[in-house]
Amino acid sequence: MSSIFTKIVQGEIPAYKILENDDFLAFLDVRPNAKGHTLCIPKKEVDKIFDLEEDTYLALMAFSRKVAKAIEKAIPCKRVGMAAVGLEVPHVHVHLIPLNEMNDMNFAQHMALSEEEFKEVARLIKNQL
Repeated sequence: MSSIFTKIVQGEIPAYKILENDDFLAFLDVRPNAKGHTLCIPKKEVDKIFDLEEDTYLALMAFSRKVAKAIEKAIPCKRVGMAAVGLEVPHVHVHLIPLNEMNDMNFAQHMALSEEEFKEVARLIKNQL
C-alpha cells in the first residue's frame, strides 16, 4: 500500500510544495513544529533512510541542504534543524525545522496554521530558491 507521501507525489493528496525535481519533493509539514517546517522526501518509496542507495542518500542530503538554505533566508530563526526519525510514515523523510529554541524540535508539539498562512510560508521559502 502506498504511503501518504507517495500519494502526495502522485498528486492524489494536495501539499504545499516548496521544491520538486525528478527524484525528490519538498513540501510543508501540515502538522508543523514551527512555521516553515518542511519535509524532503525521495519520490521512490523506501521505508528507512539508511536503506537508500548511497547516491540517492547523498542526493537527498544535497536537495535538503538547498531547501534548508532557503528556509533560513525566508523564516526568522537561529538555524534550521534536521531530523530523520521515520516512525510516523514508512517513507524516508527529512524534517527541516526553523529553530529558535530546543523545544522547536519537540515532535509532540504542533502549530496550527491557516491555509493562507501555509500558502504565505510556502511562497516566502520558494522565493529564496
